[in-house]
Amino acid sequence: MNEVYLDYNGSAPLDPRVAEIMLPALTHGVGNASSTHRFGRRQAAAIDEARERVAALVGGGPSGVVFTAGATEANNLALRGAVEAATANRSRILVSAVEHASVRQTARWLNEQGLAKLDVIPVTSGGFVAPDVVEDLTDSDVLLVSVMAANSETGVLNPVSEIAERVHAVGGLFHCDATQIVGRLPFDLDQIGADLVSMSGHKICGPGGVGALIGTRQSLRQLRPIIHGGGHERGLRSGSSNVAGIVGLGAAARIAGEERESESQRVGELRDRLVTVLESRVSGVHNNGDPTRRLPNTANLRFAGADAEAVLSNMDPVAVATGSACSSGSIDPSEVLLAMGSERDAAFEAIRFSLGRFTTDQDIDTAIDRTVTAVEYVRAMAGESD
Repeated sequence: MNEVYLDYNGSAPLDPRVAEIMLPALTHGVGNASSTHRFGRRQAAAIDEARERVAALVGGGPSGVVFTAGATEANNLALRGAVEAATANRSRILVSAVEHASVRQTARWLNEQGLAKLDVIPVTSGGFVAPDVVEDLTDSDVLLVSVMAANSETGVLNPVSEIAERVHAVGGLFHCDATQIVGRLPFDLDQIGADLVSMSGHKICGPGGVGALIGTRQSLRQLRPIIHGGGHERGLRSGSSNVAGIVGLGAAARIAGEERESESQRVGELRDRLVTVLESRVSGVHNNGDPTRRLPNTANLRFAGADAEAVLSNMDPVAVATGSACSSGSIDPSEVLLAMGSERDAAFEAIRFSLGRFTTDQDIDTAIDRTVTAVEYVRAMAGESD
């Protein structure tokens, strides 16, 4: 049986077209991009081209793109960089209860170190942040608010434009982790009103280990670097540039921008068929998160009475997930689902299906069959042990 990969929200496969574009940089690229000789200038030119492509995908200008090792570093730079540059009268940060671990843990660390006061924004049972709740929590002491555009576990979308308005009304910075939405739905930093945006290459069929923090000129001036050295990336991210990775990120951004609309429509139809057939063939299937406001590629389903980890172990060769890849291996239930009001036992029964560019109709057929078989088996075993 062919392997079926339905964990695109964890990491998407590298597009062969991206690998082809990266190859010259890997095999023939030589020279430090900061050097002034011809070799260095060629490297710098390749980076500048990628900067333009990333900016075109998420909005803003090329000068606002700061390359990082991924969205995790970009999120750290946004939060820690803003706090370390802040004045005493703005010392409070707000993050939603369903943020990625790189935002949640960074915010908690800043609070524990006494560097910032932290408030957590609750979410609705549908998994999204209500703008009025943000308005109630914000005041003139707010430095930064971080709310993701789309949740990696549920695919639920946040009303980020409305949230940005509330944050700017009190003079705060709005940071948006856009890792899951870019390349899947329209996203424009300027139109949304985001000051800082994070993204990662391996979520858009680009290489791993490279990403970016994109910001307005004014917002980037309000950050301090968290990695010190030679002052690369406008002084915000020191270290010799990962030229091949950056070239790959630029290529992936270009392809994602060109193919987003058709790809999202095709993948959305496959996702809908997956959910509809599973609901018809398996009892006790529940959608986690508001299904009317989510990414076209994502479905988070609870199979009542079937432990998710046990189901996953019986679904081979189909790869799905129980939550964020950065939280895998944890014996605790999903913080995201708990924040949405899910009971602990129910949270342990949730599986995330995330489709992407290379998902086929046959993949969905296989995934349906394997899921049905695995859920029925796990439920039967649980019944025998009772």
